[in-house]
Amino acid sequence: MKTPKQLQPLLDDGLIDEVLYQLMSGKEATVYVVTSQGKVCCAKVYKDAMKRSFKKAAQYQEGRKVKNSRRARAIEKGSSFGRKQQEDAWQNTEVDALFTLAAAGVRVPQPYGCYDGVLLMELITDDEGNVAPRLNDVSMSQEQALEDHAQMMHYVKLMLCAGLVHGDLSEFNVLVDDYGPVVIDLPQVVNAAANNNAFSMLQRDVRNITDYYGEFAPELLQTLYAEEMWALYEEGKLKPDTELSGYYELDDSEADVDTVLEEIKAAFAEEQERLERIRE
Repeated sequence: MKTPKQLQPLLDDGLIDEVLYQLMSGKEATVYVVTSQGKVCCAKVYKDAMKRSFKKAAQYQEGRKVKNSRRARAIEKGSSFGRKQQEDAWQNTEVDALFTLAAAGVRVPQPYGCYDGVLLMELITDDEGNVAPRLNDVSMSQEQALEDHAQMMHYVKLMLCAGLVHGDLSEFNVLVDDYGPVVIDLPQVVNAAANNNAFSMLQRDVRNITDYYGEFAPELLQTLYAEEMWALYEEGKLKPDTELSGYYELDDSEADVDTVLEEIKAAFAEEQERLERIRE
């Protein structure tokens, strides 16, 4: 195939040998299958921020630290240099997360390096060399769903123990090979302790995964793993070997956020109507 312009520098430098084909194109990147030093792997080409359709990126960047003070000031000012540094930070976040989570025991693709907006990493395949499917393309028995869901909750727990929340976890960001699920797509990973949205993102991650496995094992839909994990995490009791039950007793005294938001919307609508009557 014709070499994409973003991959040409890697070809010129000998980092990759050949571009075989495009594997997929998503909201934040396009992934190609390439060979590097004779080995088949992935080249993830990040899309420019202006073309990237990832929603509410600022929520994910909250709590991320930039060690270099000059870079931090440039990012804050929004200069061209700052935007470039912010893009680099966005891409390097995934590389750092892959190394961190692999060390924590989470199955993720092995990263080989990030070069000018291109992440080279392991291609996940089955034993026959075929590209592993995404979870959303996989059907399974009830027994298999229970087993794989438990494995995914274990991975989510290990992520949280490492101080991270995936932030965009779903059946579309999990691959399944002959050995089980593999977590992918991590540039939006958030710092659990420093991001105010971490808990709600954790809840969404767990709900997305549970809803999918729940299609094959409906009993999973009654579980509350996110709430159980977060409560233990806040108490400093969540450990890699902590056994989770999926049970958590909700506090009835906790604020009903949805109700509060509806009340705010209703009050705003009433005020708009009042202002319109005054103008008339």
